[in-house]
Amino acid sequence: MKVRIKFSKTGPLKFIGHLDMMRFFQKAIRRADIDVTYTTGFSPHQVMAFANPLGVGLESTGEYFDIEVNSYTTMAEMKDKLNQVVVPGVEILDVCLLPDDAGNAMASVAAARYRISFREGMEPCADWESRFASFCEQETIPATKTTKKSVLEIDIKPSLYEWQILPDHSIMLFLNASSSGTGNIKPAMVLETFFKAEGIEFDPYCLCITRIDTYTDLGTEDAHRFVPMNEVGTSC
Repeated sequence: MKVRIKFSKTGPLKFIGHLDMMRFFQKAIRRADIDVTYTTGFSPHQVMAFANPLGVGLESTGEYFDIEVNSYTTMAEMKDKLNQVVVPGVEILDVCLLPDDAGNAMASVAAARYRISFREGMEPCADWESRFASFCEQETIPATKTTKKSVLEIDIKPSLYEWQILPDHSIMLFLNASSSGTGNIKPAMVLETFFKAEGIEFDPYCLCITRIDTYTDLGTEDAHRFVPMNEVGTSC
């Protein structure tokens, strides 16, 4: 039986890397006495798959991973057990039972929503809000993406589904979050491209980024229907 777990990662734990978070949850599942499924073979390990890994230094209120269990009582009890053994900065927000035909967490990621604010005194320019609006409204937004193998010139406009400047002068971005080499656009890349368009040197430290939630697409290529990844399961 497949179970999807939604959790938040905030505070100092934002500096903990993805592999350490995987090891943390493996231990938490054992401490919570969850009847998790293990692989067979010489070195058994828990059947676990995380969604789009969160970058170091980013907070999140919508992270997901899937596990397989042999048995369970209720999803609510599993959530309570996990919350009793996690550390401050991590909170289990939801646990749901997935249908048998559900794809794993990584394969299900289609988009993500981010909130971006600037550290005090590190805003790009005095009237950056109107300039950012003009930047996002361009027909194309050329950018340079550096991968492990090459440097690519891409258009990030198709990956920018929505944007909004909030009353507190932070930015809300809704981005394509696919795991493909060119499709996965990060919020820092959008802001870096904006800074360069304005002729301003980009310092990643100026950004405070929170991933609000991660979404799967239940629609079609022509008509997207994005929903939070826990809404494809049932709570019982």
